[in-house]
Amino acid sequence: MAKTDDSLSLDRGTDHAHHHLGHAGGHSHLTGALFFTLGFAFVEAVAGYLSGSLALLSDAGHMLTDSTALGLAAAAAWLAKRPPSRRHTYGLVRLEILAALFNALLMFGLVGFITVEALDRLTQPRQVQGAMVTVVAIIGLLVNIGVAWQLSRGEKTLNTRAALLHVMGDLLGSVAALAAGLVITFTGWMPIDPLLSLLVGGLIVVSAWRLLGEALNVLLEAVPANISLEAVAHDLASIEGVASVHDLHIWTLSSGKVALSAHMDVRDFAEWPRILAESRQRLVSRHHIGHATLQPELADNRRVHPIHLLHKQP
Repeated sequence: MAKTDDSLSLDRGTDHAHHHLGHAGGHSHLTGALFFTLGFAFVEAVAGYLSGSLALLSDAGHMLTDSTALGLAAAAAWLAKRPPSRRHTYGLVRLEILAALFNALLMFGLVGFITVEALDRLTQPRQVQGAMVTVVAIIGLLVNIGVAWQLSRGEKTLNTRAALLHVMGDLLGSVAALAAGLVITFTGWMPIDPLLSLLVGGLIVVSAWRLLGEALNVLLEAVPANISLEAVAHDLASIEGVASVHDLHIWTLSSGKVALSAHMDVRDFAEWPRILAESRQRLVSRHHIGHATLQPELADNRRVHPIHLLHKQP
């Protein structure tokens, strides 16, 4: 009978979960950013309403979605610390991917609101108090710089990147609001307010689309973009004593955690301990894959679909 090596046990999985806390950046950074963002969103919403500025109102709406995003990110980072269980053998590290996906969708919804409101204001311009917009935008810019700095101190997981992406969008929104306030104050040209709001919305769409693609690739268990499936198969199949490699799968568990499973046809089961050790060493040193499940099978003449087989000539 073929022997099976499964690199995950509940104890070792617990070590992985505790190590992943460092990669999650710690939820304390996210929690602090949440309070700053939520507090200023309220201030900006009131100022935007009183000044009549779409740029401020849009940025306030963006900061409100940021608060939701940061709250989800903080919760996901906290839950990711939980050790694996018999039901969730990988732990809850995938929650950060779900949070990132939801964050991207929130951003698309915000851009939709900005676009509709901006188009309406371009056809029917409204009076905006430029001086108030300028002062609040300066404060908002400083707040967003501080929050971005706080988040950047943590590790760059997909989850914290999603939260940081929201904050960077807020920072752009503050810059746009500041520019709108200055133009209105010195020239009185009102269309600058919705025009700059549309510009920021476009920038947010580009970033959100990229984030959405990354999150979906993880959920669809696609091979990470920085890893070549063919190169991994070749490195494993080139090990002395290995006849072929098949049923090779590589996917992302969460940010910074890549998993692999494969069947390896070996010519002699007695060589498996050496082959296993060399396989793990190559996966870690050459491809940064530390979580591998490798199953040895005795090489024979069985037929395997060529798509799933990399065969080494004896």
